[in-house]
Amino acid sequence: MAAFRYEAVDGRGRPRQGLLDAATARQARDRLRADGLFPTSIEAAAAGGARAAFGHLRLPVTVVALATRQLATLVGSGMPLDQALGAVADQADDARAKKLFAAVRTEVVAGETLAGALARWPRTFSDLYRSLVAAGAETGRLHEVLARLADYLEARLALRQKFTLALIYPALVTVIAIAVIAVLLVYVVPQVVSVYQQSRQTLPWLTRALIAASAFFRGTGVYWLVAALAATAGIALANRRAAFRAAWHARLLRLPVAGRLVTAIDTARFASTLAILVGSGTPLLRALDAARDVVWALPLRRAATAASALVREGVSVARALKEQRVFPPVLTHLVANGEASGQLAPMLERAAAELEREAERRLTWFAALLQPALIVAMGAIVLVLVLAVMLPIVSMNQLIR
Repeated sequence: MAAFRYEAVDGRGRPRQGLLDAATARQARDRLRADGLFPTSIEAAAAGGARAAFGHLRLPVTVVALATRQLATLVGSGMPLDQALGAVADQADDARAKKLFAAVRTEVVAGETLAGALARWPRTFSDLYRSLVAAGAETGRLHEVLARLADYLEARLALRQKFTLALIYPALVTVIAIAVIAVLLVYVVPQVVSVYQQSRQTLPWLTRALIAASAFFRGTGVYWLVAALAATAGIALANRRAAFRAAWHARLLRLPVAGRLVTAIDTARFASTLAILVGSGTPLLRALDAARDVVWALPLRRAATAASALVREGVSVARALKEQRVFPPVLTHLVANGEASGQLAPMLERAAAELEREAERRLTWFAALLQPALIVAMGAIVLVLVLAVMLPIVSMNQLIR
């Protein structure tokens, strides 16, 4: 039996497309006509062509999470894997997702494992995703692992959206304020203060400073732009070096507010990943190595590597994490309770939930502190500009009196 991709129309003229299994293209066409469809195109779903066409495809996390949830539900209901993949492809609204899951189904029908088929699209399905799928297939708990994967992706997406929403307003305020101040200094202020300069009176020091600043930025604006672009490119190049990333990650973690926020987010990601891996039956050492790779901050990743080495030597997970002195106490305490009670995976999930709530609290507090600080700072700058413009008017009125 081979897989064929078809395009057809039904009795009402509505377009239909999908995959079906048949020995030949003629048999596939006969099956479609028996189902009341009129085929317009039938072609073999070549696995190699699909890989060449979509190998570099990267789907959004929202699409992957939804498809994972649908696949978990269908597999859990007892539907065969190839039919479940076909149903997910048919239900997908995104054309790219439809083609990708149809290609995955083709690989599975050809005899490839699900994890092996997903490996053809590494930009969409990460190493962690594929490792969990492989573990679920080996233990016969694929639908449970897929459901937990969907929970994991949705939780990560929700946290990312909260982080973005919390920072988008301060970022917009900063960009707009800088643009307004630049326009005032470069275009508005010179036209206003030129009137004062023609009066030949002694200007207040604040006005003279504003005139000097305006002249400086007008004369060196291009150089500032070039310097900003060069600095951005230099930082991007330097960020490719592990030593540079480790240095600025370490400085970031030492900051009083941002450091604790990053630690909480990274540790929550580490704990939730480890919980899924341990709960799916993955060996502990392999789970620690896989969970380490999802950590963003290099100091925390190195601490996770050191903890994994200690566990390999026979040290308990809680003690190994505690000796690194970088992980929050809530993680080490709950891991110790999980090891003592034999419920490590549930305790890791609880630790991840606690750390995510802490990250949300810190993020809310940080945003609540940053927004008024930005408003006050921008208001102070505007006040200085207004004073610099108005002080000569006040001085002239006093001279007239």
